[in-house]
Parts: sequence; structure tokens; C-alpha cells
Amino acid sequence: MHREVFLNNQDERLDKMDSRLTLEKRIEAEIMSYDGKMGIYLDDFHGNVIAVHADETFETASTIKTFILACLFDQVEKGNASLEDMMEYKREHVTDGSGVLAALEPGAVLRVKDAAAFMIIVSDNIATNMIIDYLGLDTVNRCIEKLGCRDTVLYNPIHFDRYDRLGTSTPRDYAGIFTRLVRGELISARADHQMLEIFKKQHYNSMITKDFPPFYMDSDNTDDILISVASKSGSMNACRNDGGIVFTPYGPYVIVMFHKEFSDAMYYPAHPAAVYGARVSRMILDQFLALEGRFLN
Repeated sequence: MHREVFLNNQDERLDKMDSRLTLEKRIEAEIMSYDGKMGIYLDDFHGNVIAVHADETFETASTIKTFILACLFDQVEKGNASLEDMMEYKREHVTDGSGVLAALEPGAVLRVKDAAAFMIIVSDNIATNMIIDYLGLDTVNRCIEKLGCRDTVLYNPIHFDRYDRLGTSTPRDYAGIFTRLVRGELISARADHQMLEIFKKQHYNSMITKDFPPFYMDSDNTDDILISVASKSGSMNACRNDGGIVFTPYGPYVIVMFHKEFSDAMYYPAHPAAVYGARVSRMILDQFLALEGRFLN
């Protein structure tokens, strides 16, 4: 049994807090001064779960790619797909945004596992469209539901000029993927390990790790990387999201932070969602390390 702390009603939050709940108090202080809404889900794997607007729906942006990757490995596990299959980059896959395949012309051929790696590691939108085409949109959504993510939907491939939205999810659904990955319970032990290795290589850590002490993440100073992250972020005009697993010397924890309803739609490193998300992430790390692997005593 785990202890779950909800912070969705301000009056009830303040009434129920006591001297032990310093982490919740600090999260509440940050959220109260934030121009936007932050949904948070935390799990320390020792029975402590903290949920803030965790069941509200948020636009996914590129975090939907995490669900797509899980569905790909699910289909491979079932024998309906192969990571060694070859896929052609077609003109209908062309789209704007992040990635490296936009530098190539349609006609290039990639292995499925290479397109999947591009989809996560550099958040490649063209590779994502290739994987959606390979699996089928309906297959992806059926798989998402079978994985227990009943509040998550992929609406369309990535074509910003045709569609107003990409996907929607909740912090709870997103955290559930990473929680089960840590335990090796999402697809299979082997598949989950392969996915974790991909998530560990992804390049966009502008929120979870932004305020982490560099010393802990630099092996040149410590002879080892003391803190590492397996995660996937996503940004669109309506949202800024990040979530994944933080690995520490005291064990891992899952952190998800989804943002919406902010007034600034511009993209820049000091965006308020990134700033406040980084502050919350750092105080969570500090608490976890201070309590040697727990959020609460």
C-alpha cells in the first residue's frame, strides 16, 4: 500500500499539512506563485506518491512519443512487428519541428529500431510519423488503452498545418509508464530494459535536470555519474511537459510535470514553465537525497 498525497484543493491542502510535509509545502509555495497550472505525479517506490492535478487532461506534445514507443515494443513482443523491419521515409511523413530526418530527402530507408531511437533521443517528428504509419493509429490507441492508460489518446500524426492537437494524457498515466518500466512490468523485462536505454540517451532535459548540481551528473569530477535520468519531454504552444525516472545512489524515483494555462507561448530556456518545473524538480531531488530514498519519513 502506498500513501498518496493530493494537493488539488487549496483550503484542504493547507488544513491537512503538518510539520512532516515539508516537500508538499514547498511544492505548494511554488505552484501558488506560478502563472499557469502544473500537474505533478511523484513515486518514490517506498509507498509515497504525491499527486497534484494528476488526473487532469493535458496536451501531450512530444511526450506522446513515449506511449508510441511502448506500443511499438508491445507489438514486437506479440510478434506483430520487428525492430529489424525496414521503413521508407515517405513524402507524407514530412513535417516541421524537432529532429534530424528533415535534413534528408524522402526515399531514405531506416530500420524500425533506428526510427524509434530518433523519435525519442532527438524527438524526431518525421521518425514519429514513420512509426505511427508503421503501427497504425488505431493500433497505437488500442495498445495505449491495454497498457492501462485510459486517459491518453493519440489523435493524429504530427502535421501542424492540418491538425490542432496531437495527443492528450494525464500526469498519472504518464508516470504509470515509467513506474512499470522501473519494475520491468510494462512489456517484458527485456523490452523494458531496451526502452530504458533509449530514454537514458534522450537530449532534451530542460526541466527535470535544469537545476540539478552538475557535480552529481559529471563523471569527470566523481569517477561515476551519481545521478542519471531516463525521460521524455515535450513542448507546444499550449503546454510544456517533462517526465521520467531519476536514478540516484538511494534508488530511483518517478517524476512527471505537465504544464498548461500559462500566458507565454514563446519558446526560450527561461520560460516560466521550465523555471518553476526546474525548481520543483530540484526540491524533490533534495528531499529524496536527504531522506535517503524517500519523499516522506
